[in-house]
Amino acid sequence: MKERKLETVTGELIHASPFCLIGDGHSSEMSPAVVHTGNHGDLSMDYREKMGADRLIEEYTPPEVLQKYLAGGLCGHDKDGSPIKVELFGRMDMKGIMYSTKKSDLEKTKLLQCELTVRDWEKQSEKMGKNVSGLTVIFDMRGVSSKMLWKPGLQMYLHLVKILEDNYPEMMKRMFVINAPIIFPLLYRICRPLISEDMKKKIFVLGHDYQKTLFEYVDAEEVPAFLGGTMTDPDGDPNCKSLICMGGEVPKSYYLEENEQLQNMQSVEIPKGDKVLLDFSVEKPGSYLKWEFKTTDYDIGFGIFLRKDSELVPIVAEERVDSHIVTEDGSIVCEEAGTYAVSFDNSFSWTRNKIVHYHVDVIASDEELKEEINELIKDADWETLTKTMETTHL
Repeated sequence: MKERKLETVTGELIHASPFCLIGDGHSSEMSPAVVHTGNHGDLSMDYREKMGADRLIEEYTPPEVLQKYLAGGLCGHDKDGSPIKVELFGRMDMKGIMYSTKKSDLEKTKLLQCELTVRDWEKQSEKMGKNVSGLTVIFDMRGVSSKMLWKPGLQMYLHLVKILEDNYPEMMKRMFVINAPIIFPLLYRICRPLISEDMKKKIFVLGHDYQKTLFEYVDAEEVPAFLGGTMTDPDGDPNCKSLICMGGEVPKSYYLEENEQLQNMQSVEIPKGDKVLLDFSVEKPGSYLKWEFKTTDYDIGFGIFLRKDSELVPIVAEERVDSHIVTEDGSIVCEEAGTYAVSFDNSFSWTRNKIVHYHVDVIASDEELKEEINELIKDADWETLTKTMETTHL
């Protein structure tokens, strides 16, 4: 097949950004090498031209931090010849990645992955003598914790989804969510607005015993050994690191200037000899209260209280932390509904005011989603799955 220049092609491929591949997944009868603008109009074309999408494969090299820590990769083909994408969501340090790279590089890297997928379609179409398109995703959630609920990371994810939806619609053929963690319903709730009815039919939510369902669509030799297949690297490595980035925590040596880390935070000045209480309303028991903060130059006291009548009931014991050295973050599950007060305490200092940069978020549970999630689970329901599968405890 003669290689042709692609102006816009069908498809959508993202890692997460924190998460992966949420959007419509209608099948396409078009050859992947055919120019297709759909209904995206000039905005999509202008964006592609601005980002140099048609030249990314030949001209763009992602920053080292993305090459080393943006977990996942293409690793084989399903029984129809479509590429397989492995997403290691639990090994993605989204905060470290965002602290270490520019927004434009994240966008270009995602576009580059899409262009590489389209090029794979061309090669497979020529090899198999038929049109090959679509993408099968193995979305491994082993290791996922409440850290994945970090709001700036979720906002970046939604931003990337919108961009890729405009430029590469209808790529995903099916997704296997394996090792789904306890917080899956919360993550699903956040992603739900981006999931169409057609897309729901393409998602399989599975536990640790996922191989039977997976291998109905994918041969074992096309799946890395660490996921239950037989594929290894030439040196026998079951993780297939030559194809799949294993991610992990991003070293702070990659972090950019501090002001870029703080751009998603609010700021408050704590007077000397005083404390400030910030109130957050929690309407549903079982909701998550997440926080991160950093001070300028000096330490601060931090704690969380539940307001009951005129009392402050300690939930997280107040203590001094060296948040001027490293950003402090954490989360709790709120067992009761009510008003939670986040305390920044500077009462021990009689000479200096303190500046605190912070972000606090409440993520509510949603019982109404259980029935919808159950429809995504094959031969079981969420309650049964959480009892039998391997889950991540917070």
